[in-house]
Amino acid sequence: MDRLDNTVRPYAWGSTTAIPALLGTEPTGEPQAEMWMGAHPGAPSRTGRGTLADLVAADPEKELGAASVARFGPHLPFLLKLLAAGAPLSLQVHPDLAQAQQGYADEERRGVPLDAPHRNYKDANHKPELICALTEFDGLCGFRAPTETADLLDGLGVASLKPYVDLLRAHPEDAALREVLTAVLAADPEEMSRTVAETAAACERLGGVYAPYAGIAHHYPGDPGVLAALLLNHVRLQPGEALYLGAGIPHAYLNGLGVEIMANSDNVLRCGLTPKHVDVPELLRIVRFEPGDPGVLRPEASPDGEEVYDTPTDEFRLSRYVLPEGTTGHDLTLAAPQILLCTAGSVRAGEHDLTPGRSVFVPAGEKAEVSGNGTLFRATVRV
Repeated sequence: MDRLDNTVRPYAWGSTTAIPALLGTEPTGEPQAEMWMGAHPGAPSRTGRGTLADLVAADPEKELGAASVARFGPHLPFLLKLLAAGAPLSLQVHPDLAQAQQGYADEERRGVPLDAPHRNYKDANHKPELICALTEFDGLCGFRAPTETADLLDGLGVASLKPYVDLLRAHPEDAALREVLTAVLAADPEEMSRTVAETAAACERLGGVYAPYAGIAHHYPGDPGVLAALLLNHVRLQPGEALYLGAGIPHAYLNGLGVEIMANSDNVLRCGLTPKHVDVPELLRIVRFEPGDPGVLRPEASPDGEEVYDTPTDEFRLSRYVLPEGTTGHDLTLAAPQILLCTAGSVRAGEHDLTPGRSVFVPAGEKAEVSGNGTLFRATVRV
């Protein structure tokens, strides 16, 4: 197995302290948003044998196993991250596989450069993802029932919200949600900025269930995404709880530290809370206008101590081991590639000592025994 040396991405929304605190290093004062573990070409993990991307490219079947290559191709199908949000991320959705393939082919045909700011599809893959909280973790996930949102908006006492309240009380629910989101994103920017300012002031004054949205407005004053955010469920995860984000589900992470895993893709359609491009027609094609409970996941324990976060996605499988003191020689060998990440305590994986934030890559079929006292996340594929 190979110890991983991983890149930390300094996105503006990142916490300045959470990842350094986990790693036991001094903060630099700059945001440290995401630590990437995997073979993504944007920031592949480094090993003593070269980058993980180079290792996989040189011998896919040796590193990934024949079953993974047959199922997903000669690439590591997932990307594992530590994600530390100190401010809200953009409100976004991800396409399903067919939509991604169609959108990518269309932009390629039209000659839209891959690095163009208005490009939607960086690749032809979907991007389901899972976030598991290491600390209390706040996010938005999926549409709230429209009538509940109508009551929430009505309670703010902002006159310019009345048209949205009336639309949300109409039927059917999916059409009501579509009409409101379309109206918010297509509104006159000056009028919308005033409405958002009044809404933010009311959220700040009332607090309680409105407090998360007041915080969002503080970071993105005048952004129509503030009103789009009010359509969504607010979720507060406790450590060990998780959220699964499938295709078309609008979401945003607000604050906290977590382990994130996703299919290896960069495809994002933004709804707001960002200075980046918002392609409204394409967004409306991708969003699933289905209200519902966000569905907080808790791990399911197996007899060998593995706690699995079950999802319908094959490109990744995330689980956790909480190793009690005195654990020796616990066998994690798989006929599939895996990344092991320590998040608490001290764990020995093969010949490598792992402390919080440290990780290893285990090629398919490679012997993987762990010992020690700590928490270990395992990222692999379902084949």
